[in-house]
Amino acid sequence: MAARGSRAVWRLSGRGWSRALLSLRPPWGGWARPLSTEKPRADTHFGFETVSEEEKGDKVYQVFESVAKKYDVMNDSMSLGIHRVWKDLLLQKMHPFSGTKLLDVAGGTGDIAFRFLNYIKAQNQRQQQRKLKSHQNLSWEEIAKWYQNNRSNPLGESHVVVCDINKEMLKVGKQKAQTLGHHKGLAWVVGDAEELPFHDNKFDVYTIAFGIRNVTHIDRALEEAHRVLKPGGRFLCLEFSQVNNPIISKLYDLYSFQVIPVMGEVIAGDWKSYQYLVESIRRFPPQEEFKEMIEDAGFQKVTYKSLTSGIVAIHSGFKL
Repeated sequence: MAARGSRAVWRLSGRGWSRALLSLRPPWGGWARPLSTEKPRADTHFGFETVSEEEKGDKVYQVFESVAKKYDVMNDSMSLGIHRVWKDLLLQKMHPFSGTKLLDVAGGTGDIAFRFLNYIKAQNQRQQQRKLKSHQNLSWEEIAKWYQNNRSNPLGESHVVVCDINKEMLKVGKQKAQTLGHHKGLAWVVGDAEELPFHDNKFDVYTIAFGIRNVTHIDRALEEAHRVLKPGGRFLCLEFSQVNNPIISKLYDLYSFQVIPVMGEVIAGDWKSYQYLVESIRRFPPQEEFKEMIEDAGFQKVTYKSLTSGIVAIHSGFKL
């Protein structure tokens, strides 16, 4: 197209910004200035600090890269070991059946994955024993073969995929798996909770424990959870929440802000990371608000159970 003037502006087309030559003056007089192609900065929170969304991702990664090696020790120290009970309760609520395909997101150290594997193994063993007892006329050879098959494949068709964005956390989890003897039914994947590297309708259960408050866009992470679950699949989230007792709340705040960062400095040599972790808890939505976010992502029959006066809560929902 021949140019009818000497002035140029940028025009938004279906394929992006393209240059077009215009000769007409705009109605307000003068010539139109080029439109800016820069996106406005989107801010979010990193603890109590306001940062850009891009900065938050990097900062969170650095936090968990820093605390990875001392993560388990600090969890025991900060919670006085109660985090183990909370995670056991998550598995009890899940109550997985033989053949369950689990995706554990932000679970790099393997705490939920190892509990899942142990739960399935124990469940399959009980089922095998009940079957044996119900058959009164089995020969010794048949019984021996039954036990041999159970030992060679104690998980049946069950397996768990641990997905974490942080390679250092996954490295810790893999080392623990070797120490604990977990070799089968377990896979480790580097991936972002907001953009999971899995096909639709793939897993029976999705879990995330103490991880969702660290993602930049919680709504996107919830939508991804819904996408990768099979119809009938279950979402389970264990996360810090809002304390519902005012006296306990004051004591909890005192302990969180005055003691935990000091522990982080003494045990892990890292005050700032644990200061952030404490602040991130306070920025996470309370139980009812988070329940609504889960429903907005498409989940149904959403419920929650507060534990330890609301210090943590387990939220549950189904893809129906």
